[in-house]
Amino acid sequence: MKVFDFDSTIYRGESPVDFTFFMIRHNKKIIRYVPTILVTLAGYKMHLIKKERLESLSNEFIENVLDDPDSLSGFVEQFWATHAHKLNRDIVKLIEKGDVIITASPSFLINGVSDLLNTRHILGTEIDLKEKKLVWYNFGDNKVERYRSIYGYRRIDAFYTDSFYDEYLMDISNEVYIVRHGHVHRLPKRKVRTAHAGSGWSI
Repeated sequence: MKVFDFDSTIYRGESPVDFTFFMIRHNKKIIRYVPTILVTLAGYKMHLIKKERLESLSNEFIENVLDDPDSLSGFVEQFWATHAHKLNRDIVKLIEKGDVIITASPSFLINGVSDLLNTRHILGTEIDLKEKKLVWYNFGDNKVERYRSIYGYRRIDAFYTDSFYDEYLMDISNEVYIVRHGHVHRLPKRKVRTAHAGSGWSI
């Protein structure tokens, strides 16, 4: 079984950020969060943001911005009508029916494009849209916990990601592939161990 990250792996860019900017035209309250989003994204890319901080910011954003959950599915459909071209077709071709996509992006967003992803096994961040709160933040070591709750201690044959934030999934994978600018590079096991041991990230 192969496992894939989504953002900057299957999708060229960060889909939640793109969706947030897409939604500004429908919800002007989002504008006040734009500086925080950009700073947080930069901190995430530099591995300076802890999981707890990301979770707190996400909860604040959802609580204050999500006005009409019932209309969200329509906006998701509109978003993918204009953003599905950002899927990396070369990566999508690698995905088979039994493979898994594990992502920190919200499930409601990724499920909106699942017909193009060759698999229905998608594990994302779960949000209670009615209550406007996170139920499960699928990030860092939470990804492994979620994976094991469904697949037990089955090892991953090959794992594809763009980020060493996924070091915990790397540890349970026989092969690791890093995606950079749409290109796939196999990561030697020695580098996986070195990255994990030296990261020092509290995520």
